[in-house]
Amino acid sequence: MSLNKTPFFELRSGSVDTLLFVVKTPDLDALRTELTRRFEETPEFFAGDVVAIDVRRLAENAGGGEGERVSLAEMEKLLTNVRMRPIGVCALPAQTWAIQWANEGGLPILEARDRRGAPKHWVDKAKPSSDAAKVIEAAVASTPQPSTIIDRPLRSGQQVYAKGDLIVLGLVSYGAEVIAEGNIHIYAPLRGRALAGVHGNLDARIFCTCLEPELVSIAGIYRTTENPLSTEVASKPVQIWLDEEKLMIEPLRLT
Repeated sequence: MSLNKTPFFELRSGSVDTLLFVVKTPDLDALRTELTRRFEETPEFFAGDVVAIDVRRLAENAGGGEGERVSLAEMEKLLTNVRMRPIGVCALPAQTWAIQWANEGGLPILEARDRRGAPKHWVDKAKPSSDAAKVIEAAVASTPQPSTIIDRPLRSGQQVYAKGDLIVLGLVSYGAEVIAEGNIHIYAPLRGRALAGVHGNLDARIFCTCLEPELVSIAGIYRTTENPLSTEVASKPVQIWLDEEKLMIEPLRLT
């Protein structure tokens, strides 16, 4: 029997969606304080999720080179305390310290291609590359996910997950949760939690006809009722999207 064919297992190239925990400061006390503050409000928000520790911003903030350093052991401890599971490290080639402590800690160095700032829908024909070929191949192989429609109200404790867009025609009550890998459309009051683009889709949006949420999130960037909504959008039809790392909330002009 060929070594390439066996009924017991297969080895294939592929990609796995994961969150990036982007470290912007080497100040572990500040990181610990902010993580505790944010996750005490929503302790189940990222519970059990796998994350890659991304230290590339430390080099960028320092103007290149190795940049500032953090402790891998302490970073792992911080993340496991909020029930995240580190699976690897993203670092620039110049950050030899990060590559070294990843190897010592038994975590692989991962290659991450951020969608933010990347060119879309075109390939430079003057500079063909294997990466471009992989992008084209992945685009051809991918199949758009159908929209999921929920035509009933969602009560407290209920959760709906959609692999594509999610359309909700009834009330999302306090304590209910709607989650989608794509966009979320709610044609009723949103009083629970809405999480769009949960696998890192930075282009995802949330639309609703009455915004009164406990929490809204796009691609892991979220806002809770700790920050009161302005009168311009509270209890009004709105759309929500990401501008860099900031959630933007804008009234919908329906008439």
